[in-house]
Amino acid sequence: MKKLIPVFLAAVAALAQAPKPEATKPEVLAPYFPTPLTVVEQMLDLAKLKPGERIFDLGSGDGRIIFMAAQRFRADAVGVELDTDLVASSQAKIRQLGLTQSARIILGDILTQDYSSADVVAIYLLPDSLVKVRPILEKQLKKGTRVVAHDFGIAGWVPTKTVTIPDDGEGRSHTLMLYIR
Repeated sequence: MKKLIPVFLAAVAALAQAPKPEATKPEVLAPYFPTPLTVVEQMLDLAKLKPGERIFDLGSGDGRIIFMAAQRFRADAVGVELDTDLVASSQAKIRQLGLTQSARIILGDILTQDYSSADVVAIYLLPDSLVKVRPILEKQLKKGTRVVAHDFGIAGWVPTKTVTIPDDGEGRSHTLMLYIR
């Protein structure tokens, strides 16, 4: 037994000095690709966003959906974004625009948030990412929550309405899909 104690202590010391594994970083579910402002407005119109309603933008990027939802539609707007630089610039713009009471950006993984308070969810994610988000939304969203998807539909869900926006000068059209849970 006495011979095992030094071996055990040496093993404990080696473990204490071993490099720690990095915390698992959240998966990037979409590249940063800003939605044109004309499309943002049509997304919010399609969702029939009303004053005081809560909207979540999953992967809020530079915050443009959040800013417009809070300013023009007087909604309670929450963005979820993984990129620290985009979060910092969005938070600064929220302060600059005087929207701190109605808009905020969460630095975090969209797959680990609580969306149960959402009236509207805005999504511009790639199809593989939508497959990952879908079960979370199905579990958390209350009946009647509107989900607006930009360009990529949610597999297995049938849109209530689909709108095609012609080329707005950037060289391509856009498709919006409205789902009501």
